[in-house]
Amino acid sequence: MVAMALLMKGSVVACAASLNVQASAPLPVRVVVVTTFELGHDSGDLPGEFQNWVEKLPLSEGFPAPGMAHEVLRYNPNLHVLGVVSGEGPTHMAEAMTALSLDPRFDLHHAYFVLAGIAGIDPRAGTVATAAWAEHVVNGGIAHLIDAREIPSSWSDGFTPVQGSTPDERPRPPIHSIAGDMLFTLKPSLVQWAYRLTQNVILPDNQKLIMMRQPYKNFPHALDRAHVIMGDTLSTEIFWVGARMNDWAERWVRYWTDGQGRMATTAEEDVALCQALTLQGKSGRVDPQRILILRTASNFDMPPPGRQPASMLVDEEHEENFAGLYASTDSAYRVASPVVKELATHWGYYETHVP
Repeated sequence: MVAMALLMKGSVVACAASLNVQASAPLPVRVVVVTTFELGHDSGDLPGEFQNWVEKLPLSEGFPAPGMAHEVLRYNPNLHVLGVVSGEGPTHMAEAMTALSLDPRFDLHHAYFVLAGIAGIDPRAGTVATAAWAEHVVNGGIAHLIDAREIPSSWSDGFTPVQGSTPDERPRPPIHSIAGDMLFTLKPSLVQWAYRLTQNVILPDNQKLIMMRQPYKNFPHALDRAHVIMGDTLSTEIFWVGARMNDWAERWVRYWTDGQGRMATTAEEDVALCQALTLQGKSGRVDPQRILILRTASNFDMPPPGRQPASMLVDEEHEENFAGLYASTDSAYRVASPVVKELATHWGYYETHVP
């Protein structure tokens, strides 16, 4: 009887504690800063995408992150900004965004999602450390592919849409279908607002970056100093490299956007971010019209004239040849943080008015 009484008492206490947790109001979130990886610790060592936000915004409070690859979420209680590390790749991103959207600890109904991550850049669009706000996110991971040694001589490359048999299938298949989500267009006025707010931000430059861009003699934008641009992103988890693949990427973006998009950066996670938040938006948990994607260039996606693509893979094995990593993570914070601070500090307006 004593044991039973103690068991019942313990159950009552546990139930009361559970009810107390459930009854507590969720933390208000004005902006979710989404990053994809961190190197080592969240602070105090070599920075990945997340560390600048933790140390400089700052994101001072930590919470467990169940269902995510990175075990900690970080929060600024004054600005009501939440920081997330999704983990690299579309699977990790989809898992993280779904887990966060379903987390009862946070009120995300009106939150803006700002992805601030690094990427490869098309030398026709920009240079290393360039920051590009994307209006279109194109899926480069769903396609038919014929090996380059076997494609018809009249084809520009071996890729066709899943619902088509030629590279430029017309009419173009639907962008959302059983074959997959091929295109997400972010709210144009919001993207343009973010660009206007940040277009004059000064981005990093140094001798190593100058040396990286000097060989791109026939690419004026690659030779220019890094600055903020608007340019679309191609999303695929394959780290492709080379001029022929770059030509395909540019064509693929034009194809799925009906000629409205311009490929600038290539990264992994962006389609998964848009997919997950769009699906959660159907239940009203989040607002998919409040997504911003900023990609900053850590490297070119093709070598300069006269070099083979495989040589770039060798270079990137050595940290001293990957100077763009430091510059790109710096650019990401420099450009995205004014947007995050503007939204968070003027919440009385932006809560109900999407720019």
